[in-house]
Amino acid sequence: MPRQKRLDVAGGIYHALNRGNSKQQIFHKPEDYAAFERVLGQGLERYEVQIYSYVLMPNHWHLVLRPDRDGQMGKMLRWVTATHTQRYHAHYHTAGEGHLYQSRFKSFPIKDDEHFLTVCRYVERNPVRANLVKRAELWQHGSFHRWANHSDRDPKLLSAWPIRRTANWSKRVNQALSEKEIGMIRTSVQRGRPFGGIDWVEKLADKHDLWSTLRSRGRPRSKKRP
Repeated sequence: MPRQKRLDVAGGIYHALNRGNSKQQIFHKPEDYAAFERVLGQGLERYEVQIYSYVLMPNHWHLVLRPDRDGQMGKMLRWVTATHTQRYHAHYHTAGEGHLYQSRFKSFPIKDDEHFLTVCRYVERNPVRANLVKRAELWQHGSFHRWANHSDRDPKLLSAWPIRRTANWSKRVNQALSEKEIGMIRTSVQRGRPFGGIDWVEKLADKHDLWSTLRSRGRPRSKKRP
């Protein structure tokens, strides 16, 4: 089966995700999370990419990021996953015991409006949804903790957002997303479907031949709206 087409264009905003193979843990202790953050920092030094939001979970991670040059997101994330895998196997003496990650990362484009804020809420709220903490800012391995505690350093990972956070951002992150919002984001994760208003989504699909991400397998392409 051919691989899903994946956009990686300068100036675009994307959500990226990868999981441990067979949902195995890839982070076991605080030092593992810190080591991955150091790898991310090194990746940002090597490649022209900005990170806006992220969270590291026991068996997966989410990033919201923007490449400043075509192809840089893919290059950075391939380097990050390969470097993390090598260092993980070296630390845990698991070389030759199988893949750490399930596959290459998944990603989808995001419109830089309220849809961007929705995805960042989804990412930063992950530890609450997984019952790891009562409030999102208590999870130390992500952007929300760094932002809430003014502690984005060693290494510095975060760039200024393309749009302003709402004044009640902490309250919004800790408030559950609707089932509709979660369902739409999960559909975008699975299909690589652009996440935005219908006009923006269809324009992006036309420009970059992404119509296959907008429909279920076997369903004929919808006619373009006038």
